[in-house]
Amino acid sequence: MNEEVKILCVDDEKSVLKALERLFLDTDYEIITAMSGDEGLELLRNSGQIQLVVSDYRMPKMNGVDFLKEVYKLCPDTVRIVLSGYADTAAIVAAINEGKIYKFIPKPWNDDELKITISKALEHYFAAQKNIELAAQLEHANTELIEINSSLERLVEERTSELMLQNRILTASQNILDALPVGVVGIDPGGLIAQCNKKGLEIFRLDEGNIMGMDRRDSLSEEINNLVERLAREKSLTAHIVNNGSSIAVKGVYMRHSSGQEGIILVLDDGGKT
Repeated sequence: MNEEVKILCVDDEKSVLKALERLFLDTDYEIITAMSGDEGLELLRNSGQIQLVVSDYRMPKMNGVDFLKEVYKLCPDTVRIVLSGYADTAAIVAAINEGKIYKFIPKPWNDDELKITISKALEHYFAAQKNIELAAQLEHANTELIEINSSLERLVEERTSELMLQNRILTASQNILDALPVGVVGIDPGGLIAQCNKKGLEIFRLDEGNIMGMDRRDSLSEEINNLVERLAREKSLTAHIVNNGSSIAVKGVYMRHSSGQEGIILVLDDGGKT
């Protein structure tokens, strides 16, 4: 225990208080004494944290039960012990129930037994404090988890909304491209076909399939691939090619976006023959 231990002893007999002080001379406990319940409560208010209160049961003006009830109201975590020379069972039960007493010790006491009782009472106090601290930490951790989960939920909702919006934009873009009377093919710098509209598939006679995500070298004709390689060097060109027996006008441009993205766009016009 790194915390300084303070024990408040309350008894209307000076000899009892002196005996308690002598009993704990060889310990690190700070023993504070009071000769009445009122004095004990005043000390409790002004002496900082007091972990343990030992009180006589029979005292004038305020008896031990009433005193310890007030102690409980002021410092509910403080461990409370009653000393009494009276074998009054009903009074003892009242003291334990009303004052929420940790233990009742009869007078005269056995010094060794009292020391052991005090030691166990302090262990009980610090264990209870540790539990309170752990409960507070757990509550704080749960609060943080709830906040994190709420943040994640918000992020997921925002991201889902963004993806839905992007999907609608992509769908609208694809519909616009598919409505064009010319074929449009997009190819990334690595040669993958990133876009091909409906007319482009018709021109390439791929009505039953799709070439997006495929390598241009495996999917397009040799003439188209030659044009793509020229575009990589010339950045822009216009040409006519023959594809599947049809003459096709091809306009190509190598595009570089401000974001750093780049690629080739081919516009193919077969004059409406497909």
